[in-house]
Formats: sequence, C-alpha cells, structure tokens
Amino acid sequence: MGGTQDILLGIYSYIKPFIDIGILTFLLYKAYQIIFVTKAGQLIKASLIVGIFYALVVLLQLNTLMWIFTMIAPGLIIALAIVFQPELRLLLLKIAQAEWFAFGKRSRHTYVDSVLIAAEMLSRQRRGMLAVFLRKTNHDEQMKSGTRINADVSSNLLVTIFGHDTPLHDGACFIQNGKIVYAGCFLPLSNEYGIKKTFGTRHRAALGMSEAGDSITLVVSEETGALSLAYDGKLHYDLTLDQITKILESELEITAKEKNIEDTIDEHKENS
Repeated sequence: MGGTQDILLGIYSYIKPFIDIGILTFLLYKAYQIIFVTKAGQLIKASLIVGIFYALVVLLQLNTLMWIFTMIAPGLIIALAIVFQPELRLLLLKIAQAEWFAFGKRSRHTYVDSVLIAAEMLSRQRRGMLAVFLRKTNHDEQMKSGTRINADVSSNLLVTIFGHDTPLHDGACFIQNGKIVYAGCFLPLSNEYGIKKTFGTRHRAALGMSEAGDSITLVVSEETGALSLAYDGKLHYDLTLDQITKILESELEITAKEKNIEDTIDEHKENS
C-alpha cells in the first residue's frame, strides 16, 4: 500500500508543475479575452499607475505622501469605480457570460447574407437601417418598445421595413435565431463623449446598445450609406461587406463551411 502511494505521489510531483502552468495559462488566456473585448484595459492602466506611484512612495519612505494615500485610499477606490463604471459593468458582464470551457466554434445562425443583401440595397438607396443581432444579454425592455414581428429573416422584409416610410422604419429591428423578433424599437443612446459629432442618432443608439450588453448592431447611414458595426462598447465605422461578414461570422460563431445560403440566393434571384 505504501509503495503504491509513493508511486502516485511521485507521479503527481512530476506532473504538478505542468498542471500549475496549464491552469495559470488558461486563466491568463481567459483574462486576456475578457480584457481585449472590453475597455477594461483603461481601468487596469489607471490602477497600475496608482499602484506604481504608491510603491515608489513606500520604497522611498515618503511619510507625508504615505499618510495622504492612507487617508484618501477609500475615496480613491470609490472615485475609480465611478469614473470607470461603464468599463466595470462591461467587464463584469463579460465575466458572467464567458464560456470558460468553450474552445471551438459552433454554427448557430445562417441568416447573415440576407441581412447584408438588405443593407447593401438600403445603402445604395440612402435609407437608414438598424439591425441588432442578439446574443446572450436580455434586451426585453428595448424590444417591447417596438412591434413584435417574429418572422423569418429575409432581405425583402428588411427592405420593406427600412426602405419605405413605414411606422417601423425609424426604429431598430432585433434578430435572434434566424428571425426578426421585433421592429420599430427604441435603443438607448450612448453617453460616450468621444464619439464624432457628425454621427447621427442611429450611430449613437448602436453604440449605446453595445455598451448595454453583448449584442452586435449593424448600422446603415442615411446620409452617407456607410455600413458600420457596434459591439463590445466600440463603433467600427464604414466597413466593407467582406469585413462585416468576417466579423459577424466570428462574433456570432458562424463558420463559412456550415452556412446555408439557399434562401439568400433565391431572394437575390427574385430581386435581380
């Protein structure tokens, strides 16, 4: 019995460094993923600056500054939480929604081409469009501000909604599981001060949605016809169709091999 235990302990002592490094690598990889797709980098940078400054104060034994730091530390933490509240909210949201053990890609939806055909047509016509691709975050409050559609995604339907002065064309449509679930919905506007003043309400609303959760919003500009995507708290302006396709396939976890575009091709033939 003792011999077997010694053998197992010997094996464990041999593989323990690999387990240690493996777990650490996994945690660092997941932390990088979460920080990379949020603005948490700014929060970490500010925290590092404060930490380095405090370390220098302690190292140089600057008693007056140490006393000041001790007095203001609680207020400083609260101030950082207030200043970086949007970043903290998005960071916590990403941590809560992270699929910690999902390494592969899964094909979920097959409707991106239909949406992009509609977006291209509306862009040529200089008609605005807001299409929100839902992922995990619940947006019932925004969806219920519009009209329930619950129809299969098709480029014809999207052009009908946004290409004419219907009661639904000024709002956003929500897309989930291959269906347009709601249309004519009002979205929260972004409080981001750095956004260009030339951007209109649609772009501010798209950025606001990206700050409120993990959805991806496709915007067609009424003024310029430019196509843009807003996700993870950032607005990516004036993208090509190829760029948008790659981003959506990646973010919505759609693989080109598994996409079924028969409906899209039929719609395109009907329109040509």
